[in-house]
Amino acid sequence: MAPSAPPGIGLLKGLGVTIKHLFQRPSTLMYPHERDVLAPRTRGVIALMDENCTVCMLCSRECPDWCIYIESHKETVPPAKEGGRARTRNVLDRFAIDFSLCMYCGICVEVCPFDALWWSPEFEYSEYEMGSLLHEMDKLREWADTVPPPPPLDEGAVLPAEVSDALAKVEKERELAAAKELEAKQAAEAPAETAGDAPKKGKAAEPEIHVKAGEIDQEAFDRLIAEGKSERMARSKAKAAYVKKEKARLLAEAEAAGGDAEAESPAPKAAEVKVDAGEIDQETFDRLIAEGKPERMARAKAKAAYVKKEKARLRAEAESDTGEGTGADEPAEVPSELGASPEAARQALDADGAATDDDAAPEVAAEAATTEAPAARKLGDIHVEGAGEIDQEVFDQLVAEGKSERIARAKAKAAWVKKQKQAKLDEEGGA
Repeated sequence: MAPSAPPGIGLLKGLGVTIKHLFQRPSTLMYPHERDVLAPRTRGVIALMDENCTVCMLCSRECPDWCIYIESHKETVPPAKEGGRARTRNVLDRFAIDFSLCMYCGICVEVCPFDALWWSPEFEYSEYEMGSLLHEMDKLREWADTVPPPPPLDEGAVLPAEVSDALAKVEKERELAAAKELEAKQAAEAPAETAGDAPKKGKAAEPEIHVKAGEIDQEAFDRLIAEGKSERMARSKAKAAYVKKEKARLLAEAEAAGGDAEAESPAPKAAEVKVDAGEIDQETFDRLIAEGKPERMARAKAKAAYVKKEKARLRAEAESDTGEGTGADEPAEVPSELGASPEAARQALDADGAATDDDAAPEVAAEAATTEAPAARKLGDIHVEGAGEIDQEVFDQLVAEGKSERIARAKAKAAWVKKQKQAKLDEEGGA
């Protein structure tokens, strides 16, 4: 049996502990007058950044307590570029969390793909009634302002794509602002312009042009369909091409109106000639059908060929009407497709001061028609047999560039036909 301690030893030990803590500061904080320093990532309450929410409903579906309530509606967003298509998006109307049901598991914060939910260190949100613990979007957004920044990345770590893109965007905006400030400073330091020059420079500046974006560029549409693009993509790009061409045309007209009124108007460009695109080039259509192309692709390419030929013909007529390409001392040009009549040849030679005989006029006209015919002959007027061949060099080059075999084969066929036509044209010219 162990000897018993003398009486009074336990009392002395207790008094020793009391005296030891009598001269130490208490470990208890006098809340709320005193507050402890919380850890950086304290889980106090769930906060919402509504600008990041896309109403994907993942948080609501994954919540085990079903304490998240979300309401939204759809809105139509206008296209970012002229000629584009409008799109719809979900707009957040209500986001509420019932903290009387929440068990603070944090699943909603983890599954959110767009970082709309965060843990806030705030914990003082007690209420006198349980129904008041249902906090709406405005209260959740207030807590989001108290979320501490994420910890810094390790040295040498790669920034996330979103952060690097945002930094690049801010840097670009700063460069643009600095360039504008520099331009404004240079404009202020430069000497003041005269009153006569100011309207001209203001007019020469880029005018504001509005184009109705409902139309499409039929030539671009047919070309894209022929390349195998989908109808939706072809129509969208054709709308953008039409808007671009219309703006260029209106800008050219504005510049021409502001210039000298006595100056001769330039010959119409290819984009300024209006051609009805409903017709097709029958020769091109038959050739493509013979090559085994589908009827839709053959018809689209035949439409594009018809439009191209019509524009070339209209430009030639416009140049002949304005007198371009003919001098005052040259006889009038005789169209090769119509032939040269004896009377036309005789009148042309009489205008040049040459004495002709009635019997010699037909021979002169025939010689003139023979001289003009090869010059007016073009690649489109030459027919090549065996259009199923391909240009192997072009085919290999396109395949090496990553084009699909179908597109590479079609372009190689076109390159072979073009080379054969050019060879025939060179032979006829040499003969």
